[in-house]
Amino acid sequence: MQYERFGGPEVLQEVEVADPVAGPAETVVEVEAAGVNFGDIKEIAGELREGPHAAKGPLPRIPGMEVAGRTGDGRRVVGYLRQGGYAAKAVVAERDLAVLPQEVSAGAALALLVQGLTAYHLLRSVARVRPGESVVVHSGAGGTGGLAVQLAREFGAGRVIATASTDEKRAFVLGLGADAAIEGTAEGYREQVLEANHGRPVDIILDAVGGPLLDVALDSLGLLGRLVTYGASSRQAAAAVSPGRLAVASSALAGFWLTPLITRDGAGGRALEELLGLTARGRLRPLAGGEYDMAQATRAHADLLGRRTKGKLVLLP
Repeated sequence: MQYERFGGPEVLQEVEVADPVAGPAETVVEVEAAGVNFGDIKEIAGELREGPHAAKGPLPRIPGMEVAGRTGDGRRVVGYLRQGGYAAKAVVAERDLAVLPQEVSAGAALALLVQGLTAYHLLRSVARVRPGESVVVHSGAGGTGGLAVQLAREFGAGRVIATASTDEKRAFVLGLGADAAIEGTAEGYREQVLEANHGRPVDIILDAVGGPLLDVALDSLGLLGRLVTYGASSRQAAAAVSPGRLAVASSALAGFWLTPLITRDGAGGRALEELLGLTARGRLRPLAGGEYDMAQATRAHADLLGRRTKGKLVLLP
């Protein structure tokens, strides 16, 4: 699936192209499944055209940043790539590949790449969660949010609160291990969070919504609280935050994006091995979402944008 112009999901088209050729320290993967991410939507919309992490090369391009499948030498692998995953074959750098345990499905493994590694680093590397701390996870029924709820519990959080937009999704995140589930709209947000945390401000908030919600969430942090922003699915601008506002509560506002970290260190490594191990042992349950034929990538993107999904969406060649 490729796009010849920037735009919405409708610009994706099914085409036949030559097989990709691996370069030095690269491997061709016969794709069993490709993951779908908000980053793919931003790429085809032209929102990643500039900056050090822009999608490379002229149009047309093949989107997709994660695949699971087999290599020519028979390894069953999961791997991260900058683009080119929406295809029957993809080239992946060896340092961005990990061998899949037999107990882990392709869909579960794909959930652990961009979404799992993001959740891991949000909690461990940026927020640096400590045992007993309270954690609020926005969009807890989503791929990253659902993993963050589970990992917060795994890493020793004392109370985990998730936001979700419907009764069904709130019940779902409670089933993942959240202690409380709230609607999490900007209006009345602080009151909802404090009530869910027994009247106390919280230690950590993980936000991928942005806009007005990020602004009001800052007021729900306690002393030395940390809010980490890693997306803006609302597509609304957040209010400017002055240093003085943070200083008064000794709170922190941090950002995170996985791509620069992977660019520097590679996707393979201890974090991904830990996530795969937790999954193989049944301690972590990646959220399987919808499966779509590769030719239905347009519908997968539209469903993701329309918030009609939960968990990891995958495309099947």
